[in-house]
Amino acid sequence: QLQLVESGGGSVQAGGSLRLSCAASGSTLDNYAVGWFRQTPGKERQEISCISSGFSNYIDSVKGRFTISRDSAKNTVYLQMNGLRPEDTAEYYCAAYGPIVSGAICVMRGYEYDHWGQGTQVTVSS
Repeated sequence: QLQLVESGGGSVQAGGSLRLSCAASGSTLDNYAVGWFRQTPGKERQEISCISSGFSNYIDSVKGRFTISRDSAKNTVYLQMNGLRPEDTAEYYCAAYGPIVSGAICVMRGYEYDHWGQGTQVTVSS
């Protein structure tokens, strides 16, 4: 059973950077599509980015600031967040679905994902 654990959240000032990690156990993350999501109290969960074999995608508001990547040796997916803004403040979650066929494009629809981490808080002050 795939299990995911996020880490790397914290408090930073606007313009700062954080790198979130999504460490997997129980299965090889390379066989899954992995996404990052965020949610603030009272608001709907927002898809941010996803990655699958040879493909990644981002929502417009984070393009050019956030980068998703994976380290197969560490069975971990990362979200490098630069140029953070107060509106990026949220609980961040990684999630996965699969296994997927090689070359499949990941989707950023939360309901497709069936493995979720516990979340890590990101707070950006102005």
